[in-house]
Amino acid sequence: MMECKESGLPAGEGHLKQTASGTNFVRYELGDLTVIALRDGHVDMPPGRLRQPGDRPFGADLPAQVTLVGGNLRLSVNAFLVIDHGEHVLIDTGAANAWLPTMGLLPDALAEAGVARESIGTVAVTHTHADHVHGLVAADGSDAFPNLRRLLVPQEEVVMFDEYERLSRFRRVRLPFADGFKVSDSITTVAAHGHEAGHTAFEVSGGGGTLLIWGDLVHVPSIQFDRPELTWEFDADQDRARSTRQRMLERVARPGVSVAGAHLDFPGVGLVERAGQAYRFLPL
Repeated sequence: MMECKESGLPAGEGHLKQTASGTNFVRYELGDLTVIALRDGHVDMPPGRLRQPGDRPFGADLPAQVTLVGGNLRLSVNAFLVIDHGEHVLIDTGAANAWLPTMGLLPDALAEAGVARESIGTVAVTHTHADHVHGLVAADGSDAFPNLRRLLVPQEEVVMFDEYERLSRFRRVRLPFADGFKVSDSITTVAAHGHEAGHTAFEVSGGGGTLLIWGDLVHVPSIQFDRPELTWEFDADQDRARSTRQRMLERVARPGVSVAGAHLDFPGVGLVERAGQAYRFLPL
């Protein structure tokens, strides 16, 4: 296991304090809660996946702050573990070996963070796309979280989840949830529909601060904070995804609120502030 580097960073406006980090994890404190950002890997996508209103490909030259890797956008794939008074709640699972070989690091990230997979009793997913649910099955075909008691899936996407034959064994613990569901004393679901029919954020409250784990609200942070009207080709309802992003950005651009995103550059945690008619992401 890789030795942690103690950061000693003070808590910022979002009341998050970074306490340790490694190659594939970063640990934070939020009051008496622990939040761990976990790296599952990355996926490279062509810039044409970005869409303007009307589902038109974003044809303008990309601004200088948007970095391409081999001509593609590189999207981090992150998951987040919340430890709420001993209860281990994992939000999203990565893709394991079900998609690209650049993913599947989540078990290594947990081990590096000193978290036993057996300690995770609840998995909650923001939505049912492959890079958020397929990590329920380890690369060797076993249950990635052998003591899983609850698998929380947005009620609008239960049918979609059940279509995955790979995940059929988990129907016995699969539970639907709706907006405002209390996952634990400190975690509440917040409807953020648009990217997918039941796409959901998770609001974590502790120590007088709030962390919004928002799934796929933003795919390309280098441009979508500046241009929140830009959507993503795989947004199931582009108009709704756009309006949801605008609404949620307004919600989090205030003191005491931090955000965590599945596709924000790892570790994917930071603050959002207003920048004229746009927004700015400030990584912690």
